[in-house]
Amino acid sequence: MLRQFELIEAVKAYDPTADEALLNRAYVYAMKMHGSQLRASGDPYFAHPIQVAGILTDYKLDTATIVTALLHDVVEDTSATRDDIAGMFGEEVAVLVEGVTKLSRLELQAEHTRQAENLRKFILAISRDVRVLLVKLADRLHNMRTLQFVKPEKRERISRETLEVYAPLGRSIGIHSIASELEELAFTHLNPTAKTAIERRLEALKLEHGRAIDGVASEVERVLSEAGLKANVYGRQKTPYSIWRKLQRKSVGFSSLSDIYGFRVIVEAEDDCYRALGVIHREWPMVPERFKDFISTPKSNNYRSLHTTVVGPRGLRIEMQIRTEDMDRIAEDGVAAHWRYKNHSYGFDREAMEQGGGRDPLQNLRHLVQVIEHGEGGEDWVEHAKLEMYLDQVFVFTPKGQLVTLPRGGMPLDFAYAVHTEVGDTAVGVKVNGELKPMRTPLQNGDVVEIIRGSKREVPADWRSLTVTGRARSAIRRHIRTSEREEFIKLGRVALDQTLGRVDKALTDVSLKPVLELLAVASDDDLFEGLGRGRLSPTTAAEILFPALKGRLKAGPEKQRIEGEKARLFVRGGGLTPGVSVHFGQCCTPVPGDRIVGILEPESGLTVHTIDCQTLAAFADDDSVWHDLQWTPQAETDAVAAARIRATIRNAPGVLGQVTTLIGEAGGNIINLSMAHRQQDFFDVDVDVEVEDAKHATMIMAALRANPSVDSVERARGE
Repeated sequence: MLRQFELIEAVKAYDPTADEALLNRAYVYAMKMHGSQLRASGDPYFAHPIQVAGILTDYKLDTATIVTALLHDVVEDTSATRDDIAGMFGEEVAVLVEGVTKLSRLELQAEHTRQAENLRKFILAISRDVRVLLVKLADRLHNMRTLQFVKPEKRERISRETLEVYAPLGRSIGIHSIASELEELAFTHLNPTAKTAIERRLEALKLEHGRAIDGVASEVERVLSEAGLKANVYGRQKTPYSIWRKLQRKSVGFSSLSDIYGFRVIVEAEDDCYRALGVIHREWPMVPERFKDFISTPKSNNYRSLHTTVVGPRGLRIEMQIRTEDMDRIAEDGVAAHWRYKNHSYGFDREAMEQGGGRDPLQNLRHLVQVIEHGEGGEDWVEHAKLEMYLDQVFVFTPKGQLVTLPRGGMPLDFAYAVHTEVGDTAVGVKVNGELKPMRTPLQNGDVVEIIRGSKREVPADWRSLTVTGRARSAIRRHIRTSEREEFIKLGRVALDQTLGRVDKALTDVSLKPVLELLAVASDDDLFEGLGRGRLSPTTAAEILFPALKGRLKAGPEKQRIEGEKARLFVRGGGLTPGVSVHFGQCCTPVPGDRIVGILEPESGLTVHTIDCQTLAAFADDDSVWHDLQWTPQAETDAVAAARIRATIRNAPGVLGQVTTLIGEAGGNIINLSMAHRQQDFFDVDVDVEVEDAKHATMIMAALRANPSVDSVERARGE
């Protein structure tokens, strides 16, 4: 634990103007208020806020943030009040402590609907002052470092929450160092078997390539020096969790990952980055499609660097990240790198950040705030929020050259709504790089996208399946809700007018005020909407307006709910109508969570395929058979589906047993297994596995890829 004078010295080292008396008061007050409280480890509780403050001194944050770290739990866990904090430490600190306290009270629960509401409030709270999030991240980091003292069931919940919420939030403001440690700590508790397996593979690789790797840095420095460039080069090894995520995303085995070892090339100026890139590419052949320029197009968290992969010294495929010292600091510390001493005071230097090409550190979170304000809620909102907090991105351009950043997998409608809601609402088609393309086309880095707009604001309901961003989906839902309301208002008005017309009365001759008061409805439009939706009866409304008509009006026929085939419980959209058979394609075995599309065939009805099923190529020239579909909430909660997993494994005793055991340990139920292409060294195996959803299938495949006897694993996508 940091002693009082050590904490003060740590702050004064980077901020000579720091209010020493304020820091001393906060340190003593935290110790006094937490008193004899103990942590789960048995340590005094006051050691926790002091350690949190110590973490933040590593990022050179201002005095108010350090004081907030020391006091962040006193309002929540002691008799101290917000007014006490404001009186002793000032209004700025009180506001920050209040913000962190609110977050502490919103720790996410296991119930999904509660989680959605808490995450909504959480994002709103931290979107106002980034320092609240910085304190909360440091608080979570220290808690994760001591998580072994917590009960196992609570340990798992906290780790999952850390992985799904806190680490992505850290990355969204660029604090890679905290986010990476949070991921590793959570991974240790959530999947210790996978982590151990990956660490063993890394150790084996180190023994195999250790000497070659050690010599790469000096070799690269020598080549750059001979070209007149001063550079520091150092190597790094990917973390087990980052490797695990790549195994989940890519259909390759461990041995095919090319960037397990990477090297950072630190040069003096931005121009030197491009000069160094040219020298490296002339010296060693680059791997095609592995170059990325995040200097000219920075990531949304202000990350800037050049990335390339080359076949380097001794024939090793190595990833190079070329950047300046400032870029490197921002890559590690994100928004925290912009706290500095300027004009006789210490604080966040927004001007310097913007001059360096940076953007508002909370811009990513404000995109989520827009989603909240559009009324998105429930499980969908949680998934959209998590997706947008992760930074797997593509960079595309408008025809005028404006850069638009989208999550990987983004489609033209996501682009349209990112440009402007009006553009999305009136979109009817798209040109990608000058060619007409379907709206289901995933966009790639560098695409020039032109949205073709219509004159009317008409958004088909099933277009939600052609989007991945929360912003686009919430805008479509809002537009659909507005359009539906207008239609139901018209329908309700006609229903009441027709009911009155049967007894020679007219709607234009009466005031609806008595009906509004008696039925407790706010406005005429709300009344008509209720009538149109069938929630209110036009007969009842007419009898309120004309009591003498009671008993003389006959109610219209009741609406009948049409129940389709059982498959309709799991998919919606595509213009499904009674009498059309719906079934799932055996060629690609769609499971909830997959992006899906329907193909209407004369004999077999509507067949549901995954969007990347190879058999869809046969229907590419006939747009009339395509139907956009999406999964219903019942599919996410009530369906169990069979995913076909195809693996190439070594032909050796016990290997097939290892594969089936790994599937079982990951919660998969094998319902069919077949082998093909058996050779001396390898053979292919197709395994049909019952899974809950696509995420579950991905987790099973990642577990298989971590096994050294498995060469490759992928979902079967049609033959």
